[in-house]
Amino acid sequence: MADIAKIKLQYFRSMICTPVKHKLVIKGLGFTRLNQIVLREDSPSIRGMVAKVPHLVRVVD
Repeated sequence: MADIAKIKLQYFRSMICTPVKHKLVIKGLGFTRLNQIVLREDSPSIRGMVAKVPHLVRVVD
């Protein structure tokens, strides 16, 4: 099994008063609550989703 690169993401700012598309991106990344940290595969699609909501999500080392 190949080692797949992972990226650690943190949902650090509330999505209240954001556009519906931003809320769907947050839900698509798998976040359910504020300050949650999730581990996702480091792919161009995930990076693109993070690029759409940089004010809500941060990459954690």
